[in-house]
Amino acid sequence: MDGALGLPAPPLGGSVLDLGCGSGQPIARHLLERGFAVVGVDTSPTLIAKCRSRFPKAEWIVADMRTLSINRSFDGLIAWDSFFHLSHDDQRAMFAIFRKHASSGALLLFTTGTGHGEAIGSFQGESLYHASLSPGEYRMLLESYGFKVLNHVVEDPKCGRHTVWLAQYGQRKMREISGPNKCCTRPL
Repeated sequence: MDGALGLPAPPLGGSVLDLGCGSGQPIARHLLERGFAVVGVDTSPTLIAKCRSRFPKAEWIVADMRTLSINRSFDGLIAWDSFFHLSHDDQRAMFAIFRKHASSGALLLFTTGTGHGEAIGSFQGESLYHASLSPGEYRMLLESYGFKVLNHVVEDPKCGRHTVWLAQYGQRKMREISGPNKCCTRPL
């Protein structure tokens, strides 16, 4: 996770929308510990109740990310290990949701599979649906909704072999950084 979050970050104290936040661990916790204002969204009332108990200073919303409309924009949006549980068509429709909730210069971080397809995995003995579009289609969708791809790493060893996308909505100058677990750029 730190490898991905070591990429450009929203401004300190900035706001981050965590789509499919689950129990708030580890992503929301990581962001809150670093001073970000987090709004977490998940369809599970049980998981949102856990978030509220663990992190009472953050805002937690029971909602479906596919129909989210909270009339606010954020400095960062994250859909980590959540976006790829949506169908192909639902993923395509999510780019309008991302844009609707992105401030100018907002960063979008999400995980996908490595290529177009569908799979059924399992988690704690339950079947779990996964889907991904092709990398080319993700790039086209990001660009058509005003996002610029800053980085795309397939099965990143620094991020638990997740396939990670980082994009930015609108314009914000970036500077390069280096060091362990640091990739590419950081905001000026």
